[in-house]
Amino acid sequence: MNEFEELLNSVSEVNTGDVVTAEVISVDNDQANVVIEGTGIEGVLTRRELTNDRDANVADLVKVGETLEVLVLRQVVGKDTDTVTYLVSKKRLEARKAWDKLVGREEEVVTVKGTRAVKGGLSVEFEGLRGFIPASMIDTRFVRNTEQFVGQEFDAKIKEVDPAENRFILSRREVVEAEAAEARKEVFSKLEVGSIVTGKVARLTSFGAFIDLGGVDGLVHVTELSHERNVSPKSVVSVGDEVEVKVLAIDEEAGRVSLSLKATTPGPWDGVEQKLAAGDVIEGKVKRLTDFGAFVEVLPGIDGLVHISQISHKRVENPKDVLSVGQDVTVKVLEVNADAERVSLSIKALEERPANAEGENNEKRQSRPRRPKRQEKRDYELPETQSGFSMADLFGDIEL
Repeated sequence: MNEFEELLNSVSEVNTGDVVTAEVISVDNDQANVVIEGTGIEGVLTRRELTNDRDANVADLVKVGETLEVLVLRQVVGKDTDTVTYLVSKKRLEARKAWDKLVGREEEVVTVKGTRAVKGGLSVEFEGLRGFIPASMIDTRFVRNTEQFVGQEFDAKIKEVDPAENRFILSRREVVEAEAAEARKEVFSKLEVGSIVTGKVARLTSFGAFIDLGGVDGLVHVTELSHERNVSPKSVVSVGDEVEVKVLAIDEEAGRVSLSLKATTPGPWDGVEQKLAAGDVIEGKVKRLTDFGAFVEVLPGIDGLVHISQISHKRVENPKDVLSVGQDVTVKVLEVNADAERVSLSIKALEERPANAEGENNEKRQSRPRRPKRQEKRDYELPETQSGFSMADLFGDIEL
């Protein structure tokens, strides 16, 4: 009897909210059964109170004989017996400890894990505690699909902690912005105007392509994408392409870098003398028309000019009257000037001169009135005979 009384006196009382140490005595897929040390009282640790993973196997998380620190949630009385057990939670105890760790840590950066995409943002977990990142605080750009962060670990800044309201708000955007600022600073310290750098095509717009230089996005304007005229960015590069570009200008204060892709590739005029020469007869396509002639593409990126006087033997008032954009024509090269990037072409040089045109020219020449010979004015008359006179005869009356 004395031994039994001592045993009863040694049993501690268990109350809701107590933090106790329990030993695992059995495990199955859904729960673990434990005994609270120093009491002999049994408890139940369900999967829900052990982890947030609904598909987890409890047997993979705890083992028989293992001791755990748990939080007593409530008393449970068996339906068929008067057996009393307690529902305990490891997850909620960890959450309580996490709250204690969070209080006063606003603006600190912690590592969290994305758990679920929810309306208006992303649910995350920090040491067993559930937090929330609003959609506007996930990234520097609006993220439409937040599912991509589920299961991922990343850094976020604590913005608000309120244990009483179970409120835990974080911001990933501020961490991304800080990292980007540091990366920009490092990139700008290495960039030099005129240098050739490697980057990756980040995005395309109607006016050019943005190249990620490792923390700084530089712009290749559409005019600097290719030596060809009037190209669209998507016809030259694709998102994800790795390219070499030349740095044209740097504005660190504004965070802008101007780049050129075409400056790193051979231009159409490089070695043009080996491709074109005066006297060559080639095929071309009319690219544009002006009042003074037609520009014909004779090589990729090289347009030559057919002056209005070289279009036809007949008089041409306007190039549009005889040519059209996109028309294929045969031309003769008159001159190639690589330094000035100019090629002179002729269409009429390949056509026979019309016979009527020659006759008309002859008639014009024949019908042109001759100018009368200019009559010299004389102040004196010659003698009737041209012999036997001297200069004195002519100028004898002039006083010297």
